[in-house]
Amino acid sequence: MATQEAVFRYLDPAVVSQLATMELRARLIVEGFITGLHKSPYHGFSVEFAEHRPYNPGDELRHVDWKVYAKTDRHYVKQYEEETNLRHYVVLDTSSSMRYRGEGKVSKLEYGAYLASALHFLMIRQRDATGLVAFDDRVHTLRPPRSTQGYLRELLATLDRFTTSADTGKRTGAASVLHEVAERIARRSLVVLITDLFENVGEHEDLIKALRHLRYRGHEVLVFHVLDGATERRFRFPDVPMVFRDLETGEELSLEPSQVRASYAEAVEHFSRRFRDRCRERNIDVLELDTAEPYSTALLAYLAKRARLA
Repeated sequence: MATQEAVFRYLDPAVVSQLATMELRARLIVEGFITGLHKSPYHGFSVEFAEHRPYNPGDELRHVDWKVYAKTDRHYVKQYEEETNLRHYVVLDTSSSMRYRGEGKVSKLEYGAYLASALHFLMIRQRDATGLVAFDDRVHTLRPPRSTQGYLRELLATLDRFTTSADTGKRTGAASVLHEVAERIARRSLVVLITDLFENVGEHEDLIKALRHLRYRGHEVLVFHVLDGATERRFRFPDVPMVFRDLETGEELSLEPSQVRASYAEAVEHFSRRFRDRCRERNIDVLELDTAEPYSTALLAYLAKRARLA
């Protein structure tokens, strides 16, 4: 069995990036940290009734359909479509800005994919249904929630393809995507959005409206805002003239970082605070993640969100 030190070492993004497969990465991120920490609050049954089956010794009496018994003098148990009624979606931003690496050992997309793989691994280990939505300026991948080991391998293989793809010039369209997701997810779910929030400033209000749309449809929402903290939050670049290029549009800007560092950091903090406040008004949790930091903060936030569904 891995030592406690080894377990937490595998929470380090730099270590995770060196592992051979997405399945191994997911297992080692989760191993020793989450397993058994929070059991499913739904006790193995879904809210959507499917059919009856004859009662068998050992079945819980609370699942017996007493109305059917009154009519037939026979005991039948209600069966449901899923083993639990918690359904979980990871909504992952795969636009070109997510491929930025900065000073970290992994890009934002790699960090998000490893975190997504850990969440899928956790959900299926707990026999909950988990699905995946991936997008840039549109939804390009939609995998509905399921809860089998074979499906887990499919999800992890899909995430692995995202991190090894060389796609460039893909813009972000989170607002329109989330409106689409809100309409397509029929049953109450926990939706985890992983993104860097790099959209046109004029579209931020549309993004807030899209997140509220998800809440209006009855979904719980958790946003993981992923950035390279040193460069994207604090603008810690060398104090020499540099050329910055937008990964999504190709637009370039020449400047010396020291001239704008303070105002840039202040603007990022103002945006982040306003975004958090607007989300909090609708009980949407927002967690800021740094690609240089372990995944433990994100996983704990996820478990806290799940616990409130109990």
